[in-house]
Amino acid sequence: MVSGGIALLLLLVAVVLIVYFTGKLKVNAFVVLIMVAFLFGLAIGMPALNVVKAIKDGFGGTLSSIGIVIVAGTIIGMILEKTGAALSMTQAILKLVGKERSPLAMSIAGYVVSIPVFCDSGYVILTPLNKALAKETGTSMAVMAIALSTGLYATHTMVPPTPGPIAAAGTVGADLGLVILYGLIAAIPAMLAGYFWAITVGKKYDIPSDVEESYTDLINKYGKLPSAFMSFMPLVIPIILILLKSVADFPTKPFGKEGWLTPAISFIGDPVTALTIGVLISLLLVKKEEMGTAVDKWMAAGIKDAAIILAITGAGGSFGKVLQGSPIVDFIKTNMTGLNLGIFLPFIIAAALKTAQGSSTVAIITTATILAPLLQTLGLNPALTVIAIGAGSMVVSHANDSYFWVVSQFSNMPVNTAYKAYTSATAVEGIVAMIVVAIMSLFIR
Repeated sequence: MVSGGIALLLLLVAVVLIVYFTGKLKVNAFVVLIMVAFLFGLAIGMPALNVVKAIKDGFGGTLSSIGIVIVAGTIIGMILEKTGAALSMTQAILKLVGKERSPLAMSIAGYVVSIPVFCDSGYVILTPLNKALAKETGTSMAVMAIALSTGLYATHTMVPPTPGPIAAAGTVGADLGLVILYGLIAAIPAMLAGYFWAITVGKKYDIPSDVEESYTDLINKYGKLPSAFMSFMPLVIPIILILLKSVADFPTKPFGKEGWLTPAISFIGDPVTALTIGVLISLLLVKKEEMGTAVDKWMAAGIKDAAIILAITGAGGSFGKVLQGSPIVDFIKTNMTGLNLGIFLPFIIAAALKTAQGSSTVAIITTATILAPLLQTLGLNPALTVIAIGAGSMVVSHANDSYFWVVSQFSNMPVNTAYKAYTSATAVEGIVAMIVVAIMSLFIR
């Protein structure tokens, strides 16, 4: 094989290829990652048959650990969207915060809704409510759009069961419960940073709401929504179960080293079991007349959405397996650990990839793939690494990101305004999230 230094240079070339083909030429990330895995393996001198074996092992090994979790999470998100539960959760938050603080209410709603729902979808789902509130309160759509979009972005990039963080956790071997816990914590200051940016910078741009309906009219049009309690349950129950499993697995064994309780908690708190329970709970939101064909279509749509993420995640696993067989790990251990970038390294890599090629999910998966074989060498905490990667994948959303266009077009925000108000907000949000992660890393090893 080539030397470690040459392998590292080839890795940089591989990253440039990933950015060029996915960002510039818009080639599907699955194809690009598999192609790059082959090219990198052969370029470093790995035997051809070993390259093929590594690609197959990496793909299968990654999906075996997180495949079902990703599918279940997208199904829950789809059912929350179709049943009106996402709107019900937002309405409950609005009642709690108050209509006069509607931008904060939409930030919090985005924070909650984007845990299982893609931020693009979440923005589309909540846009009618966002516009209705803007009209009723006389608030600029620039303020409302930034508040909602950054609230959605915070948990989309850092909190499972959103597919990106799940994929990263599986790739680097992080405890999913700890990733959820740390992600929920880091996402709060990030969401608030977006909110304060909305009410300070966003208010400079007067963009009126283009709808005739007020908030009251909208709620009356939707009719009876699922109860807020039942709407939150498909999210809350799986998260609690997964967190309990993480506690049960602590070395101190707080639920007992013997007996039935610890194994029982470990069983129901396994992400596969917990998310499956979440799917079953979400079915309680479905009206009787929608059971059957309608639910089947919703689930099929969720599975279709998940398939894209599964393919990209598996391809990332393939690339990661090839990296593990390269001389890079030993080279970094010998030459680069003295740089002391620490927990900032995942952030920097993810931010560079995100800004260059546009997709947060691709940036998360690619960064996790690159770092997975290096975590032990660099002395990084796996769960915090996932959150740092998520923070980096927010920096920055601009014209090469589909979410940029969703936010700007649905809120009637001119492109130059979107760059000044929204793109800058994603930079601030990601940096604030990273600062929180850096502080957490001082206490968590």
